[in-house]
Amino acid sequence: MRLTYATAAVLQALDAGCRHGFEIIEAVGVRSGTVYPVLRRLEEERLVRSRWEPVHEARNAGRPPRRYYELTAAAEPLLERARSTYPAERHLPALGDARG
Repeated sequence: MRLTYATAAVLQALDAGCRHGFEIIEAVGVRSGTVYPVLRRLEEERLVRSRWEPVHEARNAGRPPRRYYELTAAAEPLLERARSTYPAERHLPALGDARG
């Protein structure tokens, strides 16, 4: 898989604990029109898996259901490449808040 800046940023955001689209967008500062296609490509390559939260949980929180993403073990080589190619991404300001 080609490693673009957006792909590297999304991988590192997921590794830092971001789990759903808006959280990732906020952490990396890239538009949704970039983040969601990256997530789809990563999922197609089986580097990321996703699941929808139960509708009742979303309703209780007063929002639409979220799709949660997580890295698979197969993503590790690409994540390492992302860290070495774009090392500053490890220090994105919002990433520290993502694990909260």
